[in-house]
Amino acid sequence: MKTLAGRRTRLLAATTATAALALVVAGCSSGDSGSGKTTVKGVHLAKAGQLTTCTHLPYPPFQSEVDGKVQGFDVSLIDLVAQDLGVRQQILDTPFENFKTGAFLNSGECDLAAAGMTITPERKKNVDFSDPYFEATQAVLVDKSSGIDSLADVKAKGKKLGAQAQTTGEDYVKGKGYDPISFESSDAVLNGLRTGQVQAVVIDFPVVQGWLKDKANAEKFKVVDNLKTGEQYGFTVKKGNKALLDAVNKALKDAKADGTYKKIYEKWIGPYDASVASPAAS
Repeated sequence: MKTLAGRRTRLLAATTATAALALVVAGCSSGDSGSGKTTVKGVHLAKAGQLTTCTHLPYPPFQSEVDGKVQGFDVSLIDLVAQDLGVRQQILDTPFENFKTGAFLNSGECDLAAAGMTITPERKKNVDFSDPYFEATQAVLVDKSSGIDSLADVKAKGKKLGAQAQTTGEDYVKGKGYDPISFESSDAVLNGLRTGQVQAVVIDFPVVQGWLKDKANAEKFKVVDNLKTGEQYGFTVKKGNKALLDAVNKALKDAKADGTYKKIYEKWIGPYDASVASPAAS
């Protein structure tokens, strides 16, 4: 496992329609002089004029750099929260293991975290989750020439399996008795498959959907299993940060009610699936 100090964090500007509104925040907020911190509509922000989001790049279609800007499904949804607060979203790229501990939330470096994160009892001990906003399944993606037709085939035929470190996909296959090769990011997982380091990978299905849109990838690789693990994604805030949690949940509820969520879903994920888009809270 990499330590937090093992990777340099990067501050990245996210696309948001509300960037210009940051200029008027001072008129509707109370600031802490000298600290740069501020409170907007009852929500305490780490830095004045912005909603700072911790994420882990790349993780398309949820968040990745597109044309020099961080964009994606999660980014667009958190933009809605920023819009309601009258600020702009700013993204901090951090190691994925940070999301289990909530370290950057506790230190005040980020206001919330958005990284295609599965809601789990273990993670709930350290952070507060929003209402679930997406239900994900795990896909088993293989090289078409591998002879693998299922997850069971990976073990039966002695093939190498890859997964992203510190994820529920990795936990799932380990729980089934597999010893996957761990990669730091989803891009690294897929590159490991592409270059033959592994012959199969277990990874979130929405990631695979986006990757297979590339004709060259679709010609060489295929999905042989779709593992329904009951995973639900949620955004996280520091334990006890009810004001921000309420703001996130309100933005999600409003977006689903007025059709904005559906438009964002179709842009980044694909054909709208209401059962996946609006999972019941577990």
